[in-house]
Amino acid sequence: MSPAVDARELGIRFYFDRQRRPVTSALAGLRRRVSESWGLRDLSFSIGPGESVALIGPSGAGKTTLLRSLAGIFVPDAGRLEVRGRVASLLSIDAGLLPRLTGRENCLLLAVLGGLSRAEARAAVARVKERSGLAEAFDRPVSSFSQGMSARLGFAVAEQTRPQVLLLDEVHEALDHEFRAIVEETAQKIVGSGGIVVAAGHDHPLLERLCGRALLLRGGRVAADGAFADVRATYFEEAE
Repeated sequence: MSPAVDARELGIRFYFDRQRRPVTSALAGLRRRVSESWGLRDLSFSIGPGESVALIGPSGAGKTTLLRSLAGIFVPDAGRLEVRGRVASLLSIDAGLLPRLTGRENCLLLAVLGGLSRAEARAAVARVKERSGLAEAFDRPVSSFSQGMSARLGFAVAEQTRPQVLLLDEVHEALDHEFRAIVEETAQKIVGSGGIVVAAGHDHPLLERLCGRALLLRGGRVAADGAFADVRATYFEEAE
C-alpha cells in the first residue's frame, strides 16, 4: 500500500482551566469554567506518494499541532485524518529521549518503539552510532548531550525504522551544517522511493531544499497550498 495523507475538515480542540493550563477532554466535562480553543479547524488537504510538503506560517498557526496529529499523538475532534505508511517523527529536540539512559540504551528503546524487533534494534545500534557521529558520547547519559547531539541521535534512530512518512518539526534547525546535509539526503531518498516528507519550521531556505510544496497555516486553517515559492510569497505579502 502506497503511503498517503488525507485530511477532511480536520479539527483539533484544546481545553484550558481558569489558569489557562491545558486539561484533557475527559476532565473538561468534570470541571467548571473550562474554556476551549481550536488548534486546527476545517483543514482539508491530501499528500500523495513522492511528495514533500513544508508547513509554514507564524508561531501559533497550528504547524506543530498538525504534525502531532499526523504522528498519531492528537486524535481528531472533528472531521477525519488518514495516514497510510510507516511513520517516523522528530517533533522535539529531545526526540522522546530518556535523559538518565545512555545514547545506546535510548537507541534500543526508540528503535523498538519505532516498530523494529529487538533483534533488528540491536543490529541497528552500530549504524545509529556511526550515522549520529556521537563517537564515545554514544555511551554517555543523554542528560549530558547538547540539543544538537540529541537531535542527531533521534534522527539517526528514526532513519533506521525505514519510514515511509517522515515528520520533522524545527529540530533540523538545531543541527549543524554537516548533519543538516544528512537530513536532506534522507528526505530526498524517502521522497525518491515514493514516500512522504512533512516538515515545519522558520528556516525557509532549508525547507525549500527539502520540500517542493507548502501549506500556509493561519489560525489553525489552511490559508494557501501550492508550490513552495508561491506560498512563501503569499505568506510574506500577507505579513506586510
